[in-house]
Amino acid sequence: MKVNTQSVNFNADKKLIDFIQKRMDKLDLFYDKVIQSDVYLKVENTSDKENKIFEARVSVPGDSFVVKKQCKTFEEGTDMAIASLERQLKKRKEKLRTHL
Repeated sequence: MKVNTQSVNFNADKKLIDFIQKRMDKLDLFYDKVIQSDVYLKVENTSDKENKIFEARVSVPGDSFVVKKQCKTFEEGTDMAIASLERQLKKRKEKLRTHL
């Protein structure tokens, strides 16, 4: 799956981008009709520890899913967002299966 990763207000290192790509590739196991996904990494200028925002938009035929998580690290946000996307994709797959 093609993952477009954009980092806002900072430069993401190769290791983080590879980590996100690997996690997003696992979504293909749950729903194989994913067209593309866009990932936005943002850092908020606050004194709060949870200042990293991970936002993902996954496009599937006829729909798209958006997940936004705010955490201490991008890795933690990635894992939480992927878990949420897995549930949404499984739900969509079940819904399509029942309509056939």
